[in-house]
Amino acid sequence: MNRSYVVTGGGRGIGKAVVEHLLGDADTVVAVERDLAELAWMAGHPARARLIGVTGDAADETVAARAADLAQAAGPLAGWVNNAAVFEDASLHSATTGHVLDLIAANLDAAVVGCATAIRRFLAARTPGAIVNLSSHQARQAVPGCLPYATAKAAIEGMTRALAVEYGPHGIRVNAVAPGSVATERYAEFLGSQGPAAAARVEREMALIHPLGRVAQSREIAAAIAYLLSDCAGFITGATVPVDGGRSVLAHDPEA
Repeated sequence: MNRSYVVTGGGRGIGKAVVEHLLGDADTVVAVERDLAELAWMAGHPARARLIGVTGDAADETVAARAADLAQAAGPLAGWVNNAAVFEDASLHSATTGHVLDLIAANLDAAVVGCATAIRRFLAARTPGAIVNLSSHQARQAVPGCLPYATAKAAIEGMTRALAVEYGPHGIRVNAVAPGSVATERYAEFLGSQGPAAAARVEREMALIHPLGRVAQSREIAAAIAYLLSDCAGFITGATVPVDGGRSVLAHDPEA
């Protein structure tokens, strides 16, 4: 039987790579994205009939419910990927406490809503299922200014472990993936804003902090996520898997 998946932040970067990886030969994927323009690439995709776009905030329970409804109408819901994120630095000495808390919520709320929606649907259908949450190397290896993002990602890792324990008896697996730097559109835009000399310096530094000598490709993160969703990972739950080219092991970060 054909399966269905939901991927939040599925319009670009890692999310888009996950959507394309999960399509396979027969499955349906629902991509949730804030900006409708980020889903324009779906129109010309060879598997367009199995691609469903939902525009809205992944932290909105109504949006999450709509995504789940569309997925289940296409086939049994097998997996949910909480990838949507907000990238904005803030420090306690210069930003208001309220702004910092809002930024933490902007990254944490969508993951909580996604997990809640997926778990309730799995339980109601009495079917097993898998959830993968996107964390970051910054959850354990912070850099100055990353307080909101690092705090939210650390919370997501804690939530991943708690949900794995509580819902494992129901056949629901919950894991997280923690990437290092990834060559997404956002990364390319950052390099493009630096000028040739500065961009070259950034790429040299990125090579130095990843033992494999480069940043990841989005498809490499997507492959790890797809594995954790698959039956091949049927005995893995509560884990945070670093997919960072060894960055967290080397623990040397010029960004600091």
